[in-house]
Amino acid sequence: MIDTVRRRRAAPGLAASVTRVAPLQQRVEFRPDLPEADGWRRCADLLGDPARFAEWRTRLGGWLHDRFGEAPARTTAGYVMSWYLHVPAYAAALLLHHERRVPLLHPEELAFRLGPDRPHPDGIAVLGTDFHCPPDDPAAGCPEATVVPDERALAAVLRARYLTHATRFVQAYAPTCRLGRRMLWAGATDALDNALWWVGRQGGDEGAGVADAALVLDARYPPLTAASALRLTGRTWTRRRESCCFSYLLPDEAECAECPRLRGQ
Repeated sequence: MIDTVRRRRAAPGLAASVTRVAPLQQRVEFRPDLPEADGWRRCADLLGDPARFAEWRTRLGGWLHDRFGEAPARTTAGYVMSWYLHVPAYAAALLLHHERRVPLLHPEELAFRLGPDRPHPDGIAVLGTDFHCPPDDPAAGCPEATVVPDERALAAVLRARYLTHATRFVQAYAPTCRLGRRMLWAGATDALDNALWWVGRQGGDEGAGVADAALVLDARYPPLTAASALRLTGRTWTRRRESCCFSYLLPDEAECAECPRLRGQ
């Protein structure tokens, strides 16, 4: 497991955690007072008003049409599914990997901002202050901290928090698109496994990210569709996808190398 020495030194709280990991990533900020005028969208606002997903897909459809001449409905649905689920998955993975802390991940306590051109989340905001941590955390005695016995228990908290958020997403998003619920849960599985892997690689220790994925997704936890699908091929880590992004529906595009549509062919 990751050496806890590289976690926080003295300053407590999630604000300090995000400040410490800032040099290792470019997306997550701590913003307890979210400036509504700066393009930030609370996750809870989208889940409470699913019509906002249709607006997002319309903007994405325009972006895809400008580049490919087409914007298939399943493609916009698949992209928005993956992009939204990346928000809670990445925030959780980042703070677990570098700080051994897990924020609550409530939709009310996460927000994101879309890029000015490509309409994907290019900023993520943690709005809440409460977190779970192991007993050796310097902030374990703070009112915002909930202490769990060990890293395995911390991984279980992350899964539970992520599943709660993903459940609300599936309930809100499913009626707005033609993707089945299994596909949506496959997307939730991909988002979490990918985020755990990615933050390790992004921080310079891919192997530690793979270890985090094995810790959090050591088995299949329904309704997630699989355990961690990372595997070593030669000297390269690869991952078998559970969901389809439907990029192959765009002109002159083929299935991704790890697309589930290719298995069994």
